[in-house]
Amino acid sequence: MAHGVKALRGLCVSCTALVLLSSPAFADGQNQSTNPSAQSSTTSSPPDFLLGRPRVMVGVRGSWLKASAGSDIYDFVTNEFTLDKSDFNTGAFTAEVGVSVTPRFDITVGMDLNGLSQPSEDRDEEELLPNGTRVPIQQVTELEQMNFVASAKFLLLPRGRSVSRLAWIPNTFVPYVGAGGGYGKYTFRQNGDFVDFADHHIFTDTFRSEGWAPIVHVLGGTDIQVMKRLVLSFEGRYSWQHSDLDTDFIDFAPIDLGGFRFGAGVHFAF
Repeated sequence: MAHGVKALRGLCVSCTALVLLSSPAFADGQNQSTNPSAQSSTTSSPPDFLLGRPRVMVGVRGSWLKASAGSDIYDFVTNEFTLDKSDFNTGAFTAEVGVSVTPRFDITVGMDLNGLSQPSEDRDEEELLPNGTRVPIQQVTELEQMNFVASAKFLLLPRGRSVSRLAWIPNTFVPYVGAGGGYGKYTFRQNGDFVDFADHHIFTDTFRSEGWAPIVHVLGGTDIQVMKRLVLSFEGRYSWQHSDLDTDFIDFAPIDLGGFRFGAGVHFAF
């Protein structure tokens, strides 16, 4: 729970910062509405415009995932092996498609991918070779995730404004908040040499667990229009996801697969 509270606090701070990025666009809109000369200037030299409001955005995003790592399987592997919970932080990739339902409301669907492979050694034991040399007992821990998600996004500013029956001018900064959910698959695997707790003999094995689990998330971000149809996107997202472990990891609580993502991407508007 402490990890979730800290992550949500971080998400709120990130969202606040992202929302503040929109202040130039908001201030510009206010000045134009109260200053006729500014309106006249805008009319005489309009920014780039599109023929109608874009309805679809397609893009990709790279993110850094800070895993919450809140379940006991993480406590076990970090106590027994030379791993830290920060070793479960990793990069992530997202591909998504968004549909503009109204000028202030979008629906997006996407796929998230992330994975890691961390080598480690037993913290307490070493292997004694016949020649009297002691060597580390080594293993590799891997975690892979693939999530299919959908989100509802409320735009704090509209994406743009119509200036005629056909012409539509996009806003530069469009902050948003939202929430969503989906379903995802994980694979947790440990391969290498291990120490038997009963008699301390060393054996080689692979322990594996995989499955599907629901996921829910909240998010906040800002889209920045850099070209007529090209948008840069900055987004923070916190997700909750737990799944039961297979019998290779008996007596453990469901594995915590959630965490906080912050990333940047590019989207094309159509």
